[in-house]
This record gives sequence, C-alpha cells and structure tokens, in this order.
Amino acid sequence: MGSLASSLTDPSPTQPDKPPAFTKHSLNVMEVLVSEEVENQLNALPHKIARQVNPAEVTAFTLNRLPALYATSKRGWQRQWKRGKGELHAQIATAVRQGIVAVQRDPLHSDSPLTFAEADMAQVALGELKHLLQCEQLSWQNLPSVVKLALMDTLRGKITWNAQRSEIFDWEEHPHHQS
Repeated sequence: MGSLASSLTDPSPTQPDKPPAFTKHSLNVMEVLVSEEVENQLNALPHKIARQVNPAEVTAFTLNRLPALYATSKRGWQRQWKRGKGELHAQIATAVRQGIVAVQRDPLHSDSPLTFAEADMAQVALGELKHLLQCEQLSWQNLPSVVKLALMDTLRGKITWNAQRSEIFDWEEHPHHQS
C-alpha cells in the first residue's frame, strides 16, 4: 500500500485543509507537581489511612485551588517547573494536605469515579485499524483519507489485508460477494 504512506506526507488537493476541532497545544506543569506531591504525602501516611484516600480526588481538589502553570514549549515548561518547585512549593504542599483531609471527610468520596473507557476503546480501535490497514502513521485526523485510499486500492485489486496473517484479499471468493 505504497500510495497510502505517500499520501500521509503529501496533502492531496482533494483533502480539505481544515484544522481538527480540538488540538492540545499546551501542558499544565501544575498537574505533574501536584501528582508528585500527592504521592509523596500519601506515602508518608500510615498505610491504613492512605488506602482510604483516593489520589485522583486529592489531585482534583488541589488543582482547583492552585494557579495553572501552562507551557507551550520546553523552555516554558522548564520556567514553569522552576516557579512551581520554588515559589509555589509550600502552597502546593498545603493544598495537598487540605485535599487529603477534605477527601477523607467528604461523604461523596465513594461516588462513582469518571471513567475514560471510551477514550481507551477509541485508541484500541485505532490500533486495530493501523494493523488492518498496515498503516503505522494512521491517526484520527487522517483516518478518512486513509480509508478512502484503501477503498480505492481495493477497488483496483491492489490491497493486502492483514487480519491474522498477511494475505491478498480476494473479493470474488468472499461470502458477501456471492449471490
């Protein structure tokens, strides 16, 4: 499927030049700093108490009380990291301690946690499509054009499907093609 790989690097005139609905361009350094502090403080607690505290709840509680430290470059990340570790460290530690106490007292703390199963399932599906279409560069952004090319190649009889093993897919012998 050589035409598929080249189409991923060379935009064709039939592909619209439309940006995706949401593209992440920044990271919040505070999320990493808070996660580290939550882990450190929970490790310092007696095991019986620590296992009753949900780290995700403490992290969310804490992040909602601290300033965000977003970065869009490596230099920006380093600058925000230094600021967080230096001038905001005491504030982070205090907010985490308050979070641990608040989560222990919170009657909602046994509430159903958010799950990210849909996102996980989407990534599994994308991985299966990468394998099936034999296209390691496949992403959600280029999926429509890759499928279009695969269908066109199939129509021309030039596709190799890789289900369990590499085999040339013979549409004439497929049960759905039989009348």
